[in-house]
Amino acid sequence: MKIRYFDNAATTRVKKEVLMEMLPYFHDFYGNPSSIYSVGRKAKKAIEQARERVASLLNCNSNEIYFTGCGSESDNMAIKGIAYKNKKKGNHIITSKIEHPAVLNTCKNLETKGVEVSYIGVDKNGIIDLEELKNSIKDTTILISVMTANNEIGTIQPIEEISKLAKFYGIIFHTDAVQACGNIPIDVKKTNIDMLSLSGHKLYGPKGVGALYVRSGVEFERFLDGGHQERNKRAGTENVAEIVGLGKAAELAKRELEDHINYLTKLRNYYIKNVEEKIKDVKLNGDRVKRLPGNANFSFSKVNGGELLLKLDERGICASARFSMYYRFIRAITCANFDRP
Repeated sequence: MKIRYFDNAATTRVKKEVLMEMLPYFHDFYGNPSSIYSVGRKAKKAIEQARERVASLLNCNSNEIYFTGCGSESDNMAIKGIAYKNKKKGNHIITSKIEHPAVLNTCKNLETKGVEVSYIGVDKNGIIDLEELKNSIKDTTILISVMTANNEIGTIQPIEEISKLAKFYGIIFHTDAVQACGNIPIDVKKTNIDMLSLSGHKLYGPKGVGALYVRSGVEFERFLDGGHQERNKRAGTENVAEIVGLGKAAELAKRELEDHINYLTKLRNYYIKNVEEKIKDVKLNGDRVKRLPGNANFSFSKVNGGELLLKLDERGICASARFSMYYRFIRAITCANFDRP
């Protein structure tokens, strides 16, 4: 039975070009990047090349990229790093109700430590309420964290408008762009983003590696103690092979972005059109236009999401379903995230 994979929002297959570039760093160039001898210098050089490739994808300087273990760690590093660094200035953070758990649970953890968090609502299409965001700003607000694109319904948020609002009030702006990087253009200079999280396995790189962009001049406190890696901001011997893989994936994502968007948008629209025409009592979740090119998310009336997934799996179709208190406008969710076979 042929497998049809419809869940690239969960993870993507590592591209062959990425895998081939990674392999030598498991065996041939295995040195510790902190070592001064040639094997170590080779590993260090590979890390810096990867840093430049990720920076190129985001249009930033390579010294503004910090490698992490995943997108969740990047979110933690950004949010906790700003909260700890600015606790004398303020203790208020603003985020949205539909963020990834990596952001929501980090904020909930900070609430137990005296940080105040405002959770902004969204409209029926999952787009943040900018007026509510503006009205939630206080003198003690130190950070706004809103995802670039939602991992379930694919809705793209008005990041540039949020960034302008944050800049006007002198507030640091962080965005979780894990679902967006490699799927839509991202220019941190144009959008004035201060901090951005991304993950390797969402853009055809390996699992277990991510990155955090931090605009030069933005100070944040490290929360992982140990060595002095990543310019003394993230302790631990670097995962060289996977960092190399992330760098190669970022290079390919930038090179292929236009074709990637065009292909997936046509496929997504074709799929949405046929589902809506052929299935009764179906609702497309998220904004019809402001959504990721490869995301289609439906609610099916009187259908159990778990049972639907099992029936799809029996036919070789991999999809996903979600039930969440944060998506009050959605009941059963079935996500389809397309890509080339």
